[in-house]
Amino acid sequence: MAVRVGVLGASGRMGRTVSAAVAADPDLELVAAVDTAGGAVEGLEVARGPEALTDAGAEVAVDFTRPEAVLGNVLWCVANGVHAVVGTTGWTPADLERIEAAIDEAGRRSNVFVAPNFAIGAVLMMHFAEQAARFLPAAEIIELHHDGKVDAPSGTAMTTARRIAATRGGPYRGPDGESLEGSRGGDHEGIRIHSVRLPGLVAHQEVILGGPGQTLSIRHDSMDRSSFMPGVLLAVKEVGNHPGLTVGLDRLLGL
Repeated sequence: MAVRVGVLGASGRMGRTVSAAVAADPDLELVAAVDTAGGAVEGLEVARGPEALTDAGAEVAVDFTRPEAVLGNVLWCVANGVHAVVGTTGWTPADLERIEAAIDEAGRRSNVFVAPNFAIGAVLMMHFAEQAARFLPAAEIIELHHDGKVDAPSGTAMTTARRIAATRGGPYRGPDGESLEGSRGGDHEGIRIHSVRLPGLVAHQEVILGGPGQTLSIRHDSMDRSSFMPGVLLAVKEVGNHPGLTVGLDRLLGL
């Protein structure tokens, strides 16, 4: 039987792409679309409130909304027994702790899957950078996204920095001197993160690691939002099999 799916943020660019991918998958059924902007998606009228999910009998909700809205959406899903797959970024550790507590309070009726990036190539990029950091502790991250992305740095960049910091073989901190404030980017435990926002971009990240006499660059580019769909569809199909809160697509890929 097909998994019944609703999409939150359905009128946005990612929401429309997700809705089309769900509708085209024979193992899934798009039953609800929700967005405060209204409209129509894949033959469905877009509802303005999450109640449309339970009214349509959705088993899984996919959220690609905005950072200020996503936590409320996920807590609503948890309280109403709907599994949630979340691609909206901007999460804090406190947010994730609150979700875990809410899952327990609701009797663990629903599961939540959160990923900073659903592109399988991006997940591999983070994995390879984490492994390389064992041998090349000096690292900087350049992430580039479209000018409509509201958070900086990206969730992918922050996840990459945290994983490098936790894994690298020794401490490293580069120079701090700047003649123009902000030139060296943000600093996470000595890992500098540089955020670029320009029209024409989708989602791109390069990790540059350095050692004596050498550098290693690991880069991933998403040229189209379709690059995220295999990961989203995998998460939708698997979220029901992973109790509680799961963070990161690598958990589903066996990395």
